[in-house]
Amino acid sequence: MRHIALLLAPLIAAAPLTAAAPKVSSDVAAAVADPARSAEARGADGTRKPAETLAFSGIKPGMTVAEFYPGGGYFTRMISHVVGPKGHVYGIENERWKEAAQVDKELAAKLGNVSMDVQPFGTVNFPKPLDLAWVTQNYHDLKIAKYGKVDTLEFDKAVYAALKPGGIYFILDHQGAPGLTDAEIEKLHRINRDVVVKEVTSVGFKLVEEGDFLRHPGDDHTKPIFDESIRGKTDQYALKFVKPKK
Repeated sequence: MRHIALLLAPLIAAAPLTAAAPKVSSDVAAAVADPARSAEARGADGTRKPAETLAFSGIKPGMTVAEFYPGGGYFTRMISHVVGPKGHVYGIENERWKEAAQVDKELAAKLGNVSMDVQPFGTVNFPKPLDLAWVTQNYHDLKIAKYGKVDTLEFDKAVYAALKPGGIYFILDHQGAPGLTDAEIEKLHRINRDVVVKEVTSVGFKLVEEGDFLRHPGDDHTKPIFDESIRGKTDQYALKFVKPKK
């Protein structure tokens, strides 16, 4: 039996840390149900699953959160609602995405616990240590030079430094085939999950949980995410990394 256990140990260690369906707290449920959310935002809920996404991220009242590239603020209002008056959201938008930046700023002006900054792509600069760093559907964009040249390892190192010990680095993105070049990432707007895990863990983070609530096995990862036959039904992974406590 001991011999069998030793043989199985590497397999167990390599197994995905897939989480059960995230438990949705009353704070998250209230944020999703907020009547101030636009009809357009609510219309996207069926495919984006905000309750499950927020619950999986580990967000809680009172947290200090960095939201990278809000892209018009679909999640911003809900993150703001969950962290509440004792928390704060530091949004940071790419200076080249001017339309998104304008919308983000207008939304932040309406929310008392949200600050919005516009910086060169890949900037990591916040006035206080973070409890949670949030990147949804944008990690792949860091590989696209026309948005601004970014060294993703240096970006991950900066996020690591910005987080408190025990802080969470949450990444959600569209699954891509193994071995994609940067040109293919730009064409498809996808990145392979294993690439993200390798990069992020290489700078010191630990992968502690993986969510499958946005997985779509019917997506073969070959089409751009904006292709009408797959839009809203792409295969997506959710990854929760933690900065170890020392």
